[in-house]
Amino acid sequence: MMRELTRSNSVWILTALLCCGSVAYSASPPTLSGAILGEVKSAPGIAQMGATVLLYDRYDHLIRQALTNEQGKFAFDALTPSLYSIRVTLASFIPAMRRNISVEAGSNSVLEINMATLLSSVDLTSSPARGTLMTDDWKWVLRTSQATRPVLRFLPDNSSSSRPSSAASVFSDVTGLVRVSAGDGESFNTAGQQDMGTAFALATSVNGSARVQFSGNFGYAGNTGVPAGGFRTTYTKDQDGFGPEISLTVRQVYLPIRTGAAMAGSDGIPSLRTMSLAMQDKIALSDVLNLEYGMSMESVTFLQRLNYLSPFIRATYEVDEKSSVRVAYSSGADPTELLARSGEPGGNLTQDLAALALLPRISLLDDQARVQRTQTFEAGYQRVEGTRRYSVGFYREAVSNAAFLMSGPSDFVPASDTLPNFGTQSQIFDAGNFQDFGYTAAVTQSLGDRTEATLGVGRAGALVNDGRDALSTDPSDVRSQIHQTQRNWVTARVSTTLPGSGTRLITDYGWTDFRALMPEHAFLAQESVEDTGWNIRIRQPLPMLSGWAGRFEATIDLRNLLAQGYLPLAAGGQRAVLTNAPRAVRGGLSFIF
Repeated sequence: MMRELTRSNSVWILTALLCCGSVAYSASPPTLSGAILGEVKSAPGIAQMGATVLLYDRYDHLIRQALTNEQGKFAFDALTPSLYSIRVTLASFIPAMRRNISVEAGSNSVLEINMATLLSSVDLTSSPARGTLMTDDWKWVLRTSQATRPVLRFLPDNSSSSRPSSAASVFSDVTGLVRVSAGDGESFNTAGQQDMGTAFALATSVNGSARVQFSGNFGYAGNTGVPAGGFRTTYTKDQDGFGPEISLTVRQVYLPIRTGAAMAGSDGIPSLRTMSLAMQDKIALSDVLNLEYGMSMESVTFLQRLNYLSPFIRATYEVDEKSSVRVAYSSGADPTELLARSGEPGGNLTQDLAALALLPRISLLDDQARVQRTQTFEAGYQRVEGTRRYSVGFYREAVSNAAFLMSGPSDFVPASDTLPNFGTQSQIFDAGNFQDFGYTAAVTQSLGDRTEATLGVGRAGALVNDGRDALSTDPSDVRSQIHQTQRNWVTARVSTTLPGSGTRLITDYGWTDFRALMPEHAFLAQESVEDTGWNIRIRQPLPMLSGWAGRFEATIDLRNLLAQGYLPLAAGGQRAVLTNAPRAVRGGLSFIF
């Protein structure tokens, strides 16, 4: 009897202990996420209410945004452990930005943001320590278990109480840019962005769940005296950084009269009209694999109508917290929408203008219009180690109807195979088809919060002259001089922001065989600084008058100052050069609000 009673008591005691242990465990579950907290102040230390805070993931995708409260504070909680970037904007102040903010499970990263009219800063006052809350084995167990996988997205609240009550609440976070520039004439078939003289961009959020951007670029070409312009509208459905994007772009430019009615439009001046509709979306296939995909449908009207479809896709696999692998494929025109998302966070307006400024590369072949088409496959690997970033990659591409800028006598090649250029006295020449293979390696070192230095090396396809003169000016004879080979290249770049004045200076020098033409490659899966010659870009914030809601900025753009990378050609006793990086000097003034 005593033995049975003792056994019964033991069972009850064991059951009670298990219940207590279960309650204690459920009352304090482990924290698997972190947070970024911050406080925004002005130079005198006054809290700033209403500042816009944008949060980007490690791939520079906007995932959240917030406004500071009356104490100037903000918070982003429930963040997956990773690296993030943050950008803070407020009227009458220079935007502040900080990259590579580490978020660890169960820890908070605390920021102090000091807004100023010349130089704003973001200081990390408290950063998480590298803990051992969870081993890699347990991370993979959770990732592969459907029952324990965290919710990554929430549906929007469609209740009537959340709907805006007035038109003022429908549109929010309005930003804009107006830019006026002048200088050397621009070519629409070169590596530089075609700038007609006056550009503007405006963006606003609609109901807090969508983003609409409208931009334009117009002016007069010095060699035609007639106006030209382009407009672009972009709609983005924002769902925690995942949502479709649709862009409609239309352009019209006039080319110099050269051959009479054969190239002239109804007004007697040859015109080039383009319209493109681009669609892009992205999806998270898993916690470590993201997919970006889309296509553009483009219609080009010049002499005849040409219609093209250009698909593109890019996959990003996160190997660990410090490294990632990207694979990309594109066919047709350069995927400007995909390239725009590879830029610096917060530069959406500038990126939209850059996409608008890149016209299709048009040429003439036997009096018929041709559009350059490129098919590219590319793979790249990137790893971050402290303040240093490494990247390597390779690509293979096939180019048809390659169009380059030709400078030389007007009769160097018959008019049936050259196209007069917009903005310059040069011509566009169809160099034919070629295939290219290249590989690159680059390392970027951050030197504090203001300076970054990059060194890139690689080997890529180049076009060279076989050293003989063409027997005649026949286009086929001129093309027969051009051969493809491989060339090494090295590019060094330094970007810095000067303290006090806030001057942003970016300069680079690209070395290669300067008697060879290095075709420009649009990198989709890796970071690269491949460039030709010496280039300088300066952005200078200007002091604002009291009461102005915005800021002025002056820009200077100096391209290929040493005139390197020109391919010499000779035919019929005359000489010309072929290039995709002409020397140019331009300056401008921007108003940003």
